[in-house]
Amino acid sequence: MEKTAESAWPDELHALLSAAGVRQVAMVPDAGHARLIRLCEKDKSMRVVRLTTEEEGVALLAGAWLGGEKGVLLMQSSGVGNCINMLGLPLACQFPLLMLVTMRGDHGEFNPAQVPMGNATRAVLEALGVMVKRADSAADLMEMASGALRLAFNTFRPVALLIGQRLLGAKDFRKLARSAPL
Repeated sequence: MEKTAESAWPDELHALLSAAGVRQVAMVPDAGHARLIRLCEKDKSMRVVRLTTEEEGVALLAGAWLGGEKGVLLMQSSGVGNCINMLGLPLACQFPLLMLVTMRGDHGEFNPAQVPMGNATRAVLEALGVMVKRADSAADLMEMASGALRLAFNTFRPVALLIGQRLLGAKDFRKLARSAPL
């Protein structure tokens, strides 16, 4: 399969993170980040840590920063709600935190349970004092990711880049139901 701009973004994003010296990748497994996760796992200079819940990543990356390493937190928008209390740590202590958040609950969503948090993600993060950027196309993603990375690590604050479903592609319940094991 030939890579298009829409499908090549994980490769470009991995290259950007690697060039910026990101060494720790905290994540809860997510289909939207699947290719990026696989690339990070293959990268000998990166350590990928699978979390049981997203707020663990905030603490892990604070420790990474104190130990002299840059990190990134990969999660889905539904996980943002799990991080609300823990986000006080990088805000109060002025630690950089880069969160790459794949969106659910917006463009073409099939699961009604994803809509409330997907709709509230940006507002919740901004209400906490997190800088929020959003990319809805591959053309915007790399510029937004580069800016978010510099903003987080140059200003010592949490920054979230929301990666919209228009870029990820909306999941189709009918296809998921047909492929699910019985």
